[in-house]
Amino acid sequence: MPNFIDYVDISSAAARGQWQAILTRAPVTAGRQVNFLPVETLTCLAASFLVNHRKYGGSTAHLAEEPVPTLGRLFQRPNSSVLAKMANLDGSRRNGAKHEIEVAAHLLAVPGRLGAVYRVILAAARDVGIDSKNLPDFLGLADDGADLRLSGQAQLETAEVESAVQATSIDWLKSRADLDEQTTERLLVAAARVGQHRFANEVLRNHDHRCVFCGLSVKMAGGRAARMLVASHIKPWRASTPAERLDARNGLTACPTHDIAFDTGLMTVNGGLRIHLKPSLANAVRTDTAARAAFGRPPLADSLLLPATAPSPRAKYLTWHHLHVYGGTPPMAPASSVGRTRPKSADSPSPGSVRDPPNH
Repeated sequence: MPNFIDYVDISSAAARGQWQAILTRAPVTAGRQVNFLPVETLTCLAASFLVNHRKYGGSTAHLAEEPVPTLGRLFQRPNSSVLAKMANLDGSRRNGAKHEIEVAAHLLAVPGRLGAVYRVILAAARDVGIDSKNLPDFLGLADDGADLRLSGQAQLETAEVESAVQATSIDWLKSRADLDEQTTERLLVAAARVGQHRFANEVLRNHDHRCVFCGLSVKMAGGRAARMLVASHIKPWRASTPAERLDARNGLTACPTHDIAFDTGLMTVNGGLRIHLKPSLANAVRTDTAARAAFGRPPLADSLLLPATAPSPRAKYLTWHHLHVYGGTPPMAPASSVGRTRPKSADSPSPGSVRDPPNH
């Protein structure tokens, strides 16, 4: 059985041998599948940076997004097997092998470690004839040598993450006496940060990398400008359930100014996606040039600027934000104005309850 070093310090020769064994593998039509080789396990771990396996169950595994289907075909395994391995590695399931959990905790704690291993196994795959169609460079690290960086980490406070995983860690240790507390907590903290990475990237993609409040989208010659946009939770991470933390419909893409204003309750959004200002900020806009430059209309839109295909924020998150951040009775757009822009003068929200707006 492979040990810890066989994963975290895998050699090119070992990786090539394992890929060759996979290429000669016959599909398993019945009975127990062959054990995962280290290159398969490591590739599944890398795929967890893109795919939230919790979105799929036994009856929906066939709908899993890339690269899961491609990996399944390459490994001669069903999607459900790939997803189950991902669950074993990030702490979602407690029946993973001890050495694999230790490997995941080690590699996820510092993403650069996984990036280095990923390059080794991808290069080895190319050496034995596995091309980009059968195993794409889904993390985009092979060509330019870029580091594997996690998105959205500035929105997570270390103390909040550590506090959130403590209870889960205690439960883990009750059922897994073979694991130590440090390894378990490292894995769960790392898994939370990878989950935030997936959340942030999905929110940014949903909103076409544009501030939903003002439309800001800065592109440079080498790509998008760094740190000009933030993908934040509507209902904060610390107050959300594990599922809510990963729900892209609990997120908004915003420029730093409008992100802070929303997070601190200077702005809110009603059930018709209408943007409202706190009365004190609305007064400042009328009297202060600088405030008007940031919160006048324009640049601030009347309603959230969502692409036609983007799912709308869930009403329950907008309600939570209005009650606990903005303060006051949740606003509601009249039936005739849901999904449409209201007059610009309506800066104070009307009372009522927020309901889910139609998806775009």
